[in-house]
Amino acid sequence: MRFKLIVAMVEDDLTDDILEAARQAGSTGATVINNARGEGLNKAHGIFGMEITAQRDMLLFLAEEHRSRHILEAIAKVGEFDETPGTGIAFQLDVEDAVGIKNQIKSLANAEKQPQS
Repeated sequence: MRFKLIVAMVEDDLTDDILEAARQAGSTGATVINNARGEGLNKAHGIFGMEITAQRDMLLFLAEEHRSRHILEAIAKVGEFDETPGTGIAFQLDVEDAVGIKNQIKSLANAEKQPQS
């Protein structure tokens, strides 16, 4: 099996909705890293000129290659990444090799055998 790593940086209040969208799109799990910090092209400043640095969550999904684009599109839609600036970003990377995914491969194989509803 070939895998992709989907990385999403999202506002922390969207994390649960994005995880659910990914699950519905075929994701078998994710790793969530809390309190990541992102910065755009221009720094955001608030009252008294203080810099605003919103905390984000980093979501990591190891997905089977043929499911990865569907998952990526589902999380982008729920997160409104293209519609609302600053809500988040997601991208996918090729995975050359992975270990520790024996149970995930079994789950994917079983899902392929079940008829689609």
